[in-house]
Amino acid sequence: MSVTTPRDATWRPALAGVIGVPDASALRSEPITRHAEIATRWTRLDAAVATSPGGRHAVNEDCHSALDCAVPLFVVADGVGGGALASRASRELVARLHDALERAGTHPETIRTALLDADYAVRRSIASDTDRSGAATVALCKATGTSLAHWVVAWVGDCRVYRVPAGDRGAELLTVDDTYRHLREEPPYGGSLDDPARMVGNGAIDRPNVRRVVLRAGEMLVLCSDGVHKHADPIDIARVLRASVPLARRCMRLIEFARASGSRDDATVLVVHRTKRDGKRFARAMTMAVAAALIAAGLWWFGVDPATGQAVREWALVDVPQEEASP
Repeated sequence: MSVTTPRDATWRPALAGVIGVPDASALRSEPITRHAEIATRWTRLDAAVATSPGGRHAVNEDCHSALDCAVPLFVVADGVGGGALASRASRELVARLHDALERAGTHPETIRTALLDADYAVRRSIASDTDRSGAATVALCKATGTSLAHWVVAWVGDCRVYRVPAGDRGAELLTVDDTYRHLREEPPYGGSLDDPARMVGNGAIDRPNVRRVVLRAGEMLVLCSDGVHKHADPIDIARVLRASVPLARRCMRLIEFARASGSRDDATVLVVHRTKRDGKRFARAMTMAVAAALIAAGLWWFGVDPATGQAVREWALVDVPQEEASP
């Protein structure tokens, strides 16, 4: 299947306010960072995102999860190539995926169905306003259990997901770009083999990519648009994201690295970092609590108030009536 990458339309602020699209005043053209945390008894998940508009568009055509959801679901979308309503397409896509998947399961077919439904809905939404095409590429990840160690990763187009290991190795690419080159398809006239051949919003997908991955303690999942990964190799990504500064600042540093390496496109990076909570401290606390409970139970058995050390009961001596006493 060969589908022309949309290129021929611009954002119109009058469309702000539809589902997934903030007011025009919220579509700011300056860098933005956010941070959030999800914690369980044994595991902590730190999430951070940074996004920065490039010099090609009036507004940032990337979009990402707001990180304000208690469900570990994270999405990055990239409005394709200056296409019709690219900002709207990416924002609607993120909103619809959260609406469909926050309360849904994580079976691969559930994820694929949500992406296909979003493709249809975004396409209809744009068609209701213009006869020009518009679409977005996307990458998402969602945890499949309370341990936060098992994840489903899905993508359409050339947004990417990496896994950064806990050691000193470079980032591992978990996705494969849906480009004409990779799919061995001929790009349309004027297009490039490295353009995305699959997008959400113009009917150009038939079976979205889904895979399961494991995220071990100390590892990171990195979701990013092509404004980042085309200008930062896996070694650079891992090196920047292992810095000893707050996670949101590391995300922005990766975008700054991509800018210094020549990126002029909108750039977004979202990082999920899984760490173990202090299990030894928890175990010590549980041991002390059990010991204290056993001591308190023992003192009660022997008639001592654990708080004051005073006797709380006396062993009574029963007098035998004289008439019943033995002669």
